[in-house]
Amino acid sequence: MAKYIGPKCRLCRTEGKQLFLKGERCFLRDKCAVLRRQSAPGMHGGKRRNKMTGYGEQLREKQKIKKMYGVLEKQFRLYVERATSAKGVSGTVLLQLLERRFDNVITRASFAPSRSAARQLITHGHYKINGKKVDVPSYILKPNDVVEVSEKAKSILPIKSSIENAAKRNRYEWLEIEPDKFKLQVKRMPERADIDPEINENLVIEFYSR
Repeated sequence: MAKYIGPKCRLCRTEGKQLFLKGERCFLRDKCAVLRRQSAPGMHGGKRRNKMTGYGEQLREKQKIKKMYGVLEKQFRLYVERATSAKGVSGTVLLQLLERRFDNVITRASFAPSRSAARQLITHGHYKINGKKVDVPSYILKPNDVVEVSEKAKSILPIKSSIENAAKRNRYEWLEIEPDKFKLQVKRMPERADIDPEINENLVIEFYSR
């Protein structure tokens, strides 16, 4: 699967759900494409299928989660394999891995406007983990890890404006955020209750178990 470079709002409309791929725009009702138009993209977007097969539901859920976290097929499959071989409920472990990705944590903490912006800022070396520069967006953070914005990056407009607009975003109990210090800490592992309730991770595990 190649990297998707088309309109991000099209992905949200395909899933019929806000995936929060465009930063601040997603929080404005008059700007969000999903809130303004309830139909799927394309000429026949208003005619959604009434019923999908079990396989279709599994595939649709897999695609939705991949789009939400910005992960391609090969990497996503590795996450599933890692989750199914670990102790605990496979679906929950999968979501915990995705939630603890460096780019996702930065976005959850409002230290970047979106996951795609977070990935770019991370690869440019604008964040540190436990005092060391890390430029890998897929890095999995652990409890007690501390993330800071580098001194030079504190004046970068996307980071600065995102932190200023943090009050509009959701708060996450598993993260301790200090926006005035450009700093956050992973307090604990995210629990299932901390993650989007509309995700059906069990369908994904079933898809790869076929």
